[in-house]
Amino acid sequence: MLPQETDVLIVGAGPTGLALAVALRQAGIRPVIVDRLAAGQNTSRAAVVHAHTLEVLERLGVSDALERRGIPLTRFALRDHDRVLLELDFSMLPSRYAEVLLIPQDETEAILAGRLQDLGGAVAWNVAATGAERDGDGASVHLETPQGPRTVRARYVVGGDGMHSLVRTAAGITFEGGTYAGSFVLADVHMDWALRDEATLFLSPEGMGLVAPLPGGRYRVVAPVEDPPEAPGAAFMQAILDARGPRRTPGRVRDVIWSSRFHVHHRIAPRYRSGPFFIMGDAAHVHSPAGGQGMNTGLVDAVVLGQLLADVLGGNAPEARLDLYEEKRRPAAAEVVALADRLTRIATLRSAPARILRNFAVGLLGTSPVFRRKIALTLSGLSRKGLGMVPPLR
Repeated sequence: MLPQETDVLIVGAGPTGLALAVALRQAGIRPVIVDRLAAGQNTSRAAVVHAHTLEVLERLGVSDALERRGIPLTRFALRDHDRVLLELDFSMLPSRYAEVLLIPQDETEAILAGRLQDLGGAVAWNVAATGAERDGDGASVHLETPQGPRTVRARYVVGGDGMHSLVRTAAGITFEGGTYAGSFVLADVHMDWALRDEATLFLSPEGMGLVAPLPGGRYRVVAPVEDPPEAPGAAFMQAILDARGPRRTPGRVRDVIWSSRFHVHHRIAPRYRSGPFFIMGDAAHVHSPAGGQGMNTGLVDAVVLGQLLADVLGGNAPEARLDLYEEKRRPAAAEVVALADRLTRIATLRSAPARILRNFAVGLLGTSPVFRRKIALTLSGLSRKGLGMVPPLR
């Protein structure tokens, strides 16, 4: 049963919403978290958790569970068919989590939801936010529930409700950026694959393709494609691997578990707060999946915001402390959006001469240990570590 009032109402029970709910519950605050879906999604979508994110998620008590259910990899390679252009070794990262953890998003969500349940919390599923407005020193949020319309008044409302965020709209915050031309395909497949101990980005003359192992003998395949079908099948994914993947030991797709096509956006909100409204995750920033940064950035958003809200709601800090959220997290998102944009433009070059020059440059830079270390630190999020922490209360 939804209460009439709450300190924090979270709209959206994806990874960011769940992480924020856990952070608040740990601090003794009982947020309300709602989601328009009837239950959590069961597709893998985001599939990478980086080292810095695992460090931050230690605060929620879920990092060990993630490691138990994921696949830790230390090797990431850029290849032109069989030729290695650049190899990154994540075992050198200055972190307890010197790895790239491959785990489907639905598994990450299940672990966070389990932690929330252990703390006495739960998601109100099948509850859609239909509107919100400021109300004195808080906000009123209108909800459509299985029992009919309800209104909940909250001191703070947090939007973890994705790119088309109702909370962001209610707050009057714009979403600046654009959309890349063309489409991408994403599929989780069962296949015979020789490069099972690495995540591989193919920068072949025929085009880009990413292949990464997932638990349960699955593989994630992502590639830009002109006019793909709505749900690419095994033959379609096989053709991509044949054209862009290894030649000496080609992969063989046995079946497609699930697949989709999507357009890639690059947008960032100019503000993360307006009065009682906050936004985080895809409601605040969206970008290409290049580098596997999206969910990671949103999870850190949630933990940082949770700490700050707990400080203020616990009476240990003034309202002004909440300004640290945007001060810390928007610069981190700006870096990630710019990084993903560079990687996407480099990976999706269309002309053959440009691709040849790109591969030569990547191969040359790949001989530098300093360059390889810098790229590994950037992808892991450790280079932005200071933006994932807030100063302790004095």
